[in-house]
Amino acid sequence: MIKRFSCTTCSSADKTLERFVADLPLETSFHRVESQEIKCGFWLQGVCCRLCANGPCRITPDSPKGICGADSDVIVSRNFLRAVSSGSGCYIHVIENTARNLKAAALAKNELKGLDALERLCTMLDIEGADVWDKALKVANAVLDDLYKPLFEEMALTKKLAYQPRYRRWSELGILPGGAKSEIVAGVVKSSTNLNSDPVDMLLHCLRLGISTGFFGLTLTNLLNDVLMGEPEIRFAPVGFRVIDPEYINIMVTGHQHSMIAYLQDFLASDEANKKAQNVGIKGFKLVGCTCVGQDLQVRGAHCTAIYDGHAGNNFTSEAILATGSIDAVITEFNCTLPGIEPICDALYIKQICIDTIAKKANAEAVDFSFDKSAEASLYILDEIVDSFKARRSRVVLNLLPEHGNDNTLTGLSETSLKAFLGGNWTPLIELIADGQIKGIAAVVGCSSLTGEGHDVLTVKLTEELIKKDILVLTAGCSSGGIENCGFMTPEAAELAGSNLKAVCQKLGIPPVLNFGPCLAIGRLEIIAMELAEALNIDIPQLPLVLSAPQWLEEQALADGAFGLALGLPLHLGLPPFVTGSPIAVQVLCKDMLGLTGGQVLINDNAVESADLLEEIIIQKRKDLNLA
Repeated sequence: MIKRFSCTTCSSADKTLERFVADLPLETSFHRVESQEIKCGFWLQGVCCRLCANGPCRITPDSPKGICGADSDVIVSRNFLRAVSSGSGCYIHVIENTARNLKAAALAKNELKGLDALERLCTMLDIEGADVWDKALKVANAVLDDLYKPLFEEMALTKKLAYQPRYRRWSELGILPGGAKSEIVAGVVKSSTNLNSDPVDMLLHCLRLGISTGFFGLTLTNLLNDVLMGEPEIRFAPVGFRVIDPEYINIMVTGHQHSMIAYLQDFLASDEANKKAQNVGIKGFKLVGCTCVGQDLQVRGAHCTAIYDGHAGNNFTSEAILATGSIDAVITEFNCTLPGIEPICDALYIKQICIDTIAKKANAEAVDFSFDKSAEASLYILDEIVDSFKARRSRVVLNLLPEHGNDNTLTGLSETSLKAFLGGNWTPLIELIADGQIKGIAAVVGCSSLTGEGHDVLTVKLTEELIKKDILVLTAGCSSGGIENCGFMTPEAAELAGSNLKAVCQKLGIPPVLNFGPCLAIGRLEIIAMELAEALNIDIPQLPLVLSAPQWLEEQALADGAFGLALGLPLHLGLPPFVTGSPIAVQVLCKDMLGLTGGQVLINDNAVESADLLEEIIIQKRKDLNLA
């Protein structure tokens, strides 16, 4: 028997979701927050080392050094570098698979849905080819060649992708990365026992990882996906639990690797697949978006309307989505796939399938979904899901939440679609900023977490405070899922903005918060920043642009942050990244970074204060540009 939990559940900015979770008979992350309220103070400061058998060593005023002699600065910087290396490794795994999938598609001469994107990419990378498949093959090989370069050999594409004033500064600082995979290995080795003990050197290595992560794991993953699956197109779409239609076999996808499911996505819309569904008395198949791959499906939704229901929620919404009973299978290909979904899947007889063993769940069936086996694997997966549907639907009571979310969230934003919306160039946006109708831009990005006041609470509150100040908000990551489910990406949300931004939004028919999709789309925001700076003939740190990851969660977010710092952007965080125990780390990240790259880490967990701080920075940057 499933017990009903009596603990106090975590708060959420999404009150409809909060009430739903509080009444569930199944345990979720929201229920476990209360039992994990007491945190390790040593780890919060980053002053705990467990790298060798002499430890764990913990730094205190009475014990200022570990047994080996490492002090707080060494231990904190080592821990931080190792975390950034891990986060970079996650992203580089994604771009590696994406490039391999593009290469396989080119060799097989499969349809490439984004030919304009391919042409732009070839221009960017100075690549020529006999036909579209030859060009795609050369692009994929260029990416893979760079990923596998040794540490001492600079990646060729970095200079081609980077804004040249930034590239020159990175060259001066000696932080241009070698091969992306080699940089990750070097970060892990450097942060091992009794090796590097120079805190500044380790923190600078984080910037190298940030650059390789940003251009390869973020930017190029988007651009290659555009070639494979088509570019985002601006449109309005439903979001939230309302997108789940129980008259279909519903498949929830989790992860970050959209190219992994591209073949399956098309196959599910085929006549063969629909016939299998109709044979069991159901209309067909639908993909339900969750986590970043759901966001990527959402921005490309114009290309898959027959199969894609919509984006239901972010990482910490996934358990509640499953608890509706309306999901018949979960396909996992990467994080952010919570271990907490497993007992819910078991309780509700939901089939779990993993198509990348990097993300293998304990009770999931691993299916080899390599490119050459995608057709065979898709058919097998389809049959398994149909069998699961037949075995489970009559045994499960559906607990739907059709009032959750909204029907008119603006999606499909990219650097290309937004520029096209503005008339093909950035002049209208620049003029709105110069005139003060838009005070500046804040990129609110990254994860969703249950820290601070609760699920997405700081993220949503900060977003609301920023738009009140006439600051346009651009989002990317799981944070987008929370913000959109709270209604901030609908045209009606213009009413919540300051008078100037409200007028702009109402004139253009857009919301004051623009959703670029998954965390990978931080790379799209970098392209926008680069093109704006280029149009103004200034460097990126001079733009009235700030970056915030108010509820960052995972090591990948730290790699994202390292990219932001390398770009020279002010980076706001709602909680510190486990570095406060090191005076040197705090000094470098929060102060000295200004003189190195122009970036700076800012820590504040209060939405009003954080918005005030970010507004002050934007106002100062406007003054420096002689803007009113």
